[in-house]
Amino acid sequence: MNKNSSGNPEAAGKPSIESARGASPSAAALVTPTGRSRRFRVDVGTIVSAVALAQSLLLVSLGYWGSQRLVSRIGVSAHKSNHDRTEDKVLAFLHKAESVINAVGTAPNLQPAGEQSERTAELLWTLLQQSPELDSIYVSNEKGRMLMALRYPVPAMRHIELGDGFTTETWQYKLPLDAEADAQQRYATQHIASLRTDYNPTQRGWFLQARKAGGPVWTQPYVFAAAQELGVTYALPSQRRYPDNSPQALVVAGDVSLGRLSEFVRQFSSDGYGDSALLSADFNVLARSDLPGVLHKLEPPSGVLGALHAHMVTAGTAGGGSDTAFSFSYEGRRYLVQTSRIPSTGWQLVSWVPEDMLLGDLHRAVLWGLGLAVTFLAVALFMSLKLSKLVTAPVENLSHIARRIGLLELDNLPREPSRVLEIQHLDQALDDSARSLKAFSKFVPVDIINQLIDEGHALGPSGSPRRVTVMFTDVEGFTSISESLDPDVLVGMLTEYFNLATGVFARHGGVVDKFIGDGIMVLWGAPSDLKDAEYKACLAALELHVEMDELNRKWVEQGLPEFCTRVGIHTGTVIAGVLGSNDRLSYTAFGDAINVASRIEGINKQLGTLALMSETTFAGLGGRLHTRRIEEQVELRGRQTRMVLYELVMS
Repeated sequence: MNKNSSGNPEAAGKPSIESARGASPSAAALVTPTGRSRRFRVDVGTIVSAVALAQSLLLVSLGYWGSQRLVSRIGVSAHKSNHDRTEDKVLAFLHKAESVINAVGTAPNLQPAGEQSERTAELLWTLLQQSPELDSIYVSNEKGRMLMALRYPVPAMRHIELGDGFTTETWQYKLPLDAEADAQQRYATQHIASLRTDYNPTQRGWFLQARKAGGPVWTQPYVFAAAQELGVTYALPSQRRYPDNSPQALVVAGDVSLGRLSEFVRQFSSDGYGDSALLSADFNVLARSDLPGVLHKLEPPSGVLGALHAHMVTAGTAGGGSDTAFSFSYEGRRYLVQTSRIPSTGWQLVSWVPEDMLLGDLHRAVLWGLGLAVTFLAVALFMSLKLSKLVTAPVENLSHIARRIGLLELDNLPREPSRVLEIQHLDQALDDSARSLKAFSKFVPVDIINQLIDEGHALGPSGSPRRVTVMFTDVEGFTSISESLDPDVLVGMLTEYFNLATGVFARHGGVVDKFIGDGIMVLWGAPSDLKDAEYKACLAALELHVEMDELNRKWVEQGLPEFCTRVGIHTGTVIAGVLGSNDRLSYTAFGDAINVASRIEGINKQLGTLALMSETTFAGLGGRLHTRRIEEQVELRGRQTRMVLYELVMS
């Protein structure tokens, strides 16, 4: 008999610490406790250094990450500020143009021809002088009569009257709008020219779109007939009824050349950082600051603008209604991008700036800070290694003492004096433990002490009444299925089935009490109270069948049989708690409600159903799920009274 493995330690011949220290490596291996691995060992000094290093690296990493995020946010914020400033100017520009046209549209005596046409001309000319945003303001009726005040290419009042087969245009040329003259002299006609054209205002895009929309519209860019320059028009329909009671449909409009829009986007790059552009609703360039001059034809985005627009198309944000901010790379350079949508026109304002141009200095400052932090980390690590040596030797000796106490070798234990306060406390604690165990061993044999230590804290049986909803599940025909499958395949299918079922139950608050072969017992309302337990249990049953349909389809594709799960649900009061013998316990529940739920599950086979519940559970549903009452009361095995059951209908 090997007495070193059991019995009294004093008779077991266990080697002391001193003998183990002087033994050969093979002898030292003999005293190592069984199961303790010697492949990886680490001392306190290494732990202290590793912890210090990990904490320092974590702090440095977090600091660097935080600094980079702060730098990025600063850059994005600065870029967005410039972008928003440009956007505000564009919006103010368009709003001013819209307000002028709206003012014209509400004028009481607005007429492009007839008695009030001269007053209308004076109104248009006056508003044009006060609105540098607009290149022209005009009004046309549905009969093709139009009155137009132009700033460009020459200051003039343009009268248009549609005739049979041709249009008569009369141009009244004026002094320049900034001429040194009073208001009457600037409006005075310098000379008049008449000509015949094929211009038909009622067939122009601005007229047709405004009439069709029934409200204000911004047109897509087109070439102005008078100025022969690209621009857009804001048009507003207006219905009038004149003193002769004749209704007349008017359209008031104003032109904005793309040259004026170019002035705003160029202001974005005036500080030397980045560029901006305006894109139309169909993604043509209206204006961009990175190319000189004014656009004379519509073109798709190109260069950096083309690359970032392609990125937006891929991301699904091109022409989107919300502001976006992102970064992308082009020709080895990274750019920060801001976009926003001009609501009234559907245009998109895009601005971009090279990241290194905006954040280069800040990034370099962060890298310098990182270098200083790493240097400080190296110094701190060196100092921690030196200081840890003051702790490792005493801790190693105390570990040998603790091992002897664990083996209950309590005689002649050495003390470990130290200047480190924690080491002193640990030494005193070990000494107190040894003396306490030595005194306790006088009353209780050592082998009994070892047994108590191995058993740990023992629990006692307990239980209490609790209202729960109980579910039992069973796989139909499982016996025949198990006979036709290899054990490994059957275990794999059961494992997959149980994983699916327990996941469904957990999502709906159910607690699996036990697995009974292929069946499962689930509790709702134990060990913790659960509100609306009946409803959640029924939802779990429905979801279980849906999930099983998917799993069965997969199994059929693999040539495996299907699992048809039958469910029985009942609600009642049970005794739940830690139950069992003094040395074998488990949390479970028992009572009549458990038996009833099990019997209800079993009656599925007789009725040809998949999910049945008791009347008590049905009452808790409150009609929230589709159920079917079993018309005749069902007799459950082992019960004298018949029960009303309901089938949970699978939709």
